[in-house]
Amino acid sequence: MSGLLRNLLTLLRALRHYRSADPQSRTLVHFRVTPLDTGIATLKSDRYLQMAESAQLDFGIKTGLLQGMLRQRYSFVNASQLVRFARPVRLFDRVAVTSKVIHTDAKCAYFQHVFTVGSQVHAEVFVKMKFKKGRLTIAPCELLGSFDRPKPAWLQHWDDTLAAAPQDLHI
Repeated sequence: MSGLLRNLLTLLRALRHYRSADPQSRTLVHFRVTPLDTGIATLKSDRYLQMAESAQLDFGIKTGLLQGMLRQRYSFVNASQLVRFARPVRLFDRVAVTSKVIHTDAKCAYFQHVFTVGSQVHAEVFVKMKFKKGRLTIAPCELLGSFDRPKPAWLQHWDDTLAAAPQDLHI
């Protein structure tokens, strides 16, 4: 299914639950894997990222975050994404995506999207995201509140790895 169509359907379904969740809680959305999402019989890797984007939209509506962003003319930019695959998602599977913010710092919010089919985890998508107003980076705590949990060591390792990577992306 096209990402735009999936986002539109997600937006319409999420509006029924507008502001039903706190930004520090989890949200849940379901997707059906269609023939447009698969290669031969399994979900293509880029579709996990599309579903994670739709799940972030769902999170934004259910928590009221999106309304605040639109009112302030903020946008968000995904700075980095990390996918961990556990098992394949098959054609016509009903995928549940649970989303939550796992950490914030002065510049970024870190989202976790867990993909399950039935009771089994099939994948996780982690998104390092910035809130922006033009070129200005907005502190996530302004929109999400403060997160008192310490930054997980593996998350710091991910940031360290990104910082050590070559910065010139000339192709």
